[in-house]
Amino acid sequence: MPPSPLTRRTVLAGTAAAAALTAAPSSHGRAEAADSTPAAPAYRWRTAVIGGTGFVTGVLFHPTVRGLAYARTDIGGAYRWDDRAARWTPLTDHLGWDDWNLLGVEALAVDPAHPDRLYLALGTYAQSWAGNGAILRSEDRGATWARTDLTVKLGANEDGRGAGERLLVDPRDSDTLWLGTRHDGLLRSTDRGATWAAAGGFPATPAAAGQGVTLLVAAGRTLYAGWGDSDGTAASPALFRTADGTTWEAVPGQPSGTSARFPVRAAYDRHTRELYVTYADAPGPNGQSDGSVHKLATTSGRWTDVTPAEPGGTTSDGSADTFGYGGVAVDARRPGTLVVSTNNRWAAVDTLYRTTDGGRTWTSLKDSAVLDVSETPFLTFGADRPKFGWWIQAVAVDPYDSRHVVYGTGATLYGTRDLKHWAPQVRGLEETSVRQLISPPAGEAHLISGLGDVGVMYHERLTASPSRGMATNPVFGSATGLAQAAADPSYVVRTGWGDHGNGARSHDGGRTWTPFAAQPALAKDAPGPIAVNADGGVLLWTFVHWDGTKYPAHRSADDGATWTEVPSFPKGATPLADPVDPTRFYAYDTDTGTLYASTDSGRTFTARATGLPSGDSQFQLAAAPGRSGDLWLSTKGNGLYRSTDGGAGFTRLTSCRASYTLAFGKAADGADYPAVYQVGSTEAITAVYRSDDAAKTWVRINDDRHQWGWIGAAIAADPRLHGRVYVATNGRGIQYGEPVR
Repeated sequence: MPPSPLTRRTVLAGTAAAAALTAAPSSHGRAEAADSTPAAPAYRWRTAVIGGTGFVTGVLFHPTVRGLAYARTDIGGAYRWDDRAARWTPLTDHLGWDDWNLLGVEALAVDPAHPDRLYLALGTYAQSWAGNGAILRSEDRGATWARTDLTVKLGANEDGRGAGERLLVDPRDSDTLWLGTRHDGLLRSTDRGATWAAAGGFPATPAAAGQGVTLLVAAGRTLYAGWGDSDGTAASPALFRTADGTTWEAVPGQPSGTSARFPVRAAYDRHTRELYVTYADAPGPNGQSDGSVHKLATTSGRWTDVTPAEPGGTTSDGSADTFGYGGVAVDARRPGTLVVSTNNRWAAVDTLYRTTDGGRTWTSLKDSAVLDVSETPFLTFGADRPKFGWWIQAVAVDPYDSRHVVYGTGATLYGTRDLKHWAPQVRGLEETSVRQLISPPAGEAHLISGLGDVGVMYHERLTASPSRGMATNPVFGSATGLAQAAADPSYVVRTGWGDHGNGARSHDGGRTWTPFAAQPALAKDAPGPIAVNADGGVLLWTFVHWDGTKYPAHRSADDGATWTEVPSFPKGATPLADPVDPTRFYAYDTDTGTLYASTDSGRTFTARATGLPSGDSQFQLAAAPGRSGDLWLSTKGNGLYRSTDGGAGFTRLTSCRASYTLAFGKAADGADYPAVYQVGSTEAITAVYRSDDAAKTWVRINDDRHQWGWIGAAIAADPRLHGRVYVATNGRGIQYGEPVR
């Protein structure tokens, strides 16, 4: 059939796949051109091990191949399980800068009749500012891809992202695929996902801000579709079916009411011919307070309520016990055996319920669970022991091993082989959103990181999750600032959203921490970036509310015991300390394009260079190590600027077109200036570059297989090892590269 108006088609094959990706129309409407930047010596890229750290929204065992499984995440791409190596292989790292919106995986599908076929539905946000979704199609389990660009949006990081697979291979015809969308109804492809069109006969009408199709599942030759825009009444059905792929109908007798308003997931027991459906009163993963589990005998049409435990009442400590239901997975080897998960059960903590009699009786697996998180210690989140989990919507049972059960949480993927002992099953799966990076010039650790959701980590090794887990005292949710004294690297400070204060200091290079004795009142609701001067004697802390409101910076000269406002500091700017002179600080006012400087240890600031690029809070100011007043300013598409006189004047460098984030590392042999690294572009391709001649020339050091979507938050270079660079990603953790020697 001719290409549908809903699609644009791009073919990717072999090693040319990523190059073809960058040649396709981007999510910003600009096509990438070939880049003539000189090639760098070969680099080896690896992922710094943390272990999970993000929301695993789906896990799918292949029904006919032992040991083959896939996982999807909300912002960190898709993975294939390598059973022999017992680790996950990332499948979407080739997606580049302009395809950042495709790192979220809305759904995945396999073909039971063709084990090598894999399909991904990609699209992180369905908002107007985000690009459209895409379908990736593979004939070799994700080693290479063909791509179809959709003209509809998907929402892998929006509410409802933990719902069932919205992508399905028709069991009657492997060439036919179905795709459920949030706002554009049900789509159908008859050429294995190459082209798509609206599915005729589907009766539900999409809502502009609704959830649309929440799940697609096959029960024998009948297809079922969950509908997330039901109001919970009998007149507004939430589950539809088709027996012929053309005529759809509401499933008769389906449950109604608040507890069955939103169908989350469904699973079919082929032995008993029963379809199990989990429901909640909201899409989740947050905001659910009611839910249920029902089963449909597909041969008779009889529905049965098999809900394990009803929400309501209180726990032993008096907290309200409200929740919905999330995941459901049947045991392919044992009739009537399945597991379901609660979701958003914060009072008593979420659990998995298991039944062996079709839902007549249930056992909570949490009650007997022994959790071993020694491989990823951060999962204790500063407590004595880890919790069983939260945001449990992805659940799977190995079709070849009834006692091998896995479930995803907001931070990891747990697995068991005996239904009692559980441990993270996340080797190779890294989903952290990274905010700040420091590579110390001395000490045990070559890297300290500031992360979203899991605070700050001290990486004494890059090949194992930090043994100390998250930085504690206090524990942070997300880090907002991280800084080290240039002349005293044992002194490190951090800021973020904490449980007992939002700022802390370390006197041993980041191994252990102590909260600031006091913090400004603004720190409670608007903790922002922080800087420490060269000798560790002065702190500057700035404050920005999540809604963008900017506040005055505060200064401390007594290790955070007392703080005073600095009225002349530009509100909301990120402070930067001079790496040599302890009396100097800098700040770039992105509202006005003005560089401010202080020569009295941060007490007062005055304007220096003006008329520089403005209007973007993500412009970044950096200082070259070992040099006073040598400042570099990354202004995104406006380019890269440098000042050698402490910000009195800046010169735009002509060697690159765009610069997003910048770092300095050990100089090359024979060079008299630190190596400079950036995420930017010299011509067209946004990538990772290195310069060994103070930015006169650049070489690209990542390749088309290692791009990781948007990487504009932070970059750090090792001051002890020339060539090693650390790249912050928004969902693929910390990537680090070094020359192949």
